[in-house]
Amino acid sequence: MKLLPPEKNRISWLLKQPVDVFVLELGANDGLRGLPVAQTAKNLQNIIDSVKIKYPNVKMVMAGMQVPPNMGAKYAQDFKNIFPTLAKKNNMALVPFLLDKVGGIPKLNQEDGIHPTAEGDKILAENVWVILKDILKEK
Repeated sequence: MKLLPPEKNRISWLLKQPVDVFVLELGANDGLRGLPVAQTAKNLQNIIDSVKIKYPNVKMVMAGMQVPPNMGAKYAQDFKNIFPTLAKKNNMALVPFLLDKVGGIPKLNQEDGIHPTAEGDKILAENVWVILKDILKEK
């Protein structure tokens, strides 16, 4: 039996249903664990490729993420650059930073300081909607 990385298992399962618009938001946990930036980029590209193979006409959106500066300035910058680079390479719309106006604001995050509260989630939804609404108009 061949075991796939978790993201490949999830994407295979997800792609069993029709997809017209695909929003990709993954990678933050990789960054928080300090995984190599190249590996995170490769994992994201594999997901993008899987979606494009199954649904060549799908509209795609990349949600950008960032890591805290305590991960090191070079790592933080390289990690941040993954998302616009992949979005451009794959002709994807880009949400520059999913956690804009939420990340680092204690009252908008749960006690873990990482995951948004319900109020924070509303802001995240708005961050995505700014990009997604135009894509849905095209469909």
